[in-house]
Amino acid sequence: MLITLFDHWKLSTIEQLSLLGLSKDNRAALSKYRNGQPLANDRDKLERAGILLGIHKSLRLLFPYNRDMTYAWMSQPNKAFDGQSPVELIDRQGMIGMYMVRAYLDVQRGR
Repeated sequence: MLITLFDHWKLSTIEQLSLLGLSKDNRAALSKYRNGQPLANDRDKLERAGILLGIHKSLRLLFPYNRDMTYAWMSQPNKAFDGQSPVELIDRQGMIGMYMVRAYLDVQRGR
């Protein structure tokens, strides 16, 4: 499911690896996931998967009639993140960046 989501978000291989918390040289793991192997059963990977799916859910709720925006949002510069895209923020901040993006979307949904 995550790989399909990454495809919808049009993320590069490097961005996908970053979001999964994998080394940017670990293309083999990503290839395994693309071929149907489940995510490694470790807390970090499962937590990242949950956050990413939660981000996607929030985007679908925020943009119910605009699929293009739902899928493009992660790569668009955002003033709330000092002009960085959510993907860039996560790449630079790791899990903290994921939590920041998720929290931002939760606040936006609450308005």
